[in-house]
Amino acid sequence: MKILSILQYLYLGFAALFLFDAINKWNVDRNAAYISLFFSVLAVAMFFFRKKFKKRFQDRGKL
Repeated sequence: MKILSILQYLYLGFAALFLFDAINKWNVDRNAAYISLFFSVLAVAMFFFRKKFKKRFQDRGKL
């Protein structure tokens, strides 16, 4: 289960990477910046989804 918590924070790393990429591309190619922003938002959403899934999986054994 340790790997799930590591992967969960890896999504935040990808979000930061895509956000950095979007900032760098903003003045050069706005369409590519929008794609990077979309992936950044998607990575943050996946972080919260994984966090909720991990908590639900841990709470399942406590019944």
